[in-house]
Amino acid sequence: MKTAMYHAGKLLVRFVFGCVARIHVIGRENARCADGFLLASNHISHFDPFLISLPVRRKIDWMTMAEFFRLPALGFFLRSIGAFPAERDRADLKTIRAAINRLRTGRIVGLFPEGGIRDGARSLLEGAPLRPGAATLAQIADVPVVPCVILGTDRFYSKKQWLPFRRTPVWIAFGKP
Repeated sequence: MKTAMYHAGKLLVRFVFGCVARIHVIGRENARCADGFLLASNHISHFDPFLISLPVRRKIDWMTMAEFFRLPALGFFLRSIGAFPAERDRADLKTIRAAINRLRTGRIVGLFPEGGIRDGARSLLEGAPLRPGAATLAQIADVPVVPCVILGTDRFYSKKQWLPFRRTPVWIAFGKP
């Protein structure tokens, strides 16, 4: 069920953003590991996990802000695509265990080590510090970290970027593990 919902959602995202975005991917081969890995990306908009998932062939289990799961319909949808809740203000043992278990069984876990949407000086891209945890999680699970950078998705907060066939450029780069 989770995989079917995930792939159906991915098709929908591909269709919608295919009309309004021109997605450029660099280093796609770095996100094609056969085993589990931790995908760590900057975070500039709510659209990031959906667009980062497109060029990755395998399903990504996104570590998602716990507040989203408190809304019943949204929580149901997120669970149905394999996302799991994470408290941003503290280390949550349940979340850590869920991530480690998924990584050890060969799955991809996606997270945003900035701890939320960040722009400007608060962004990793401008030198802001990473929150601790991503490297530790990968080390405990004995999996590599695949770094990712996404640019351009913050433009989708403007209504004019949603005009059909305007094709806003979005850049996604995957680094070597």
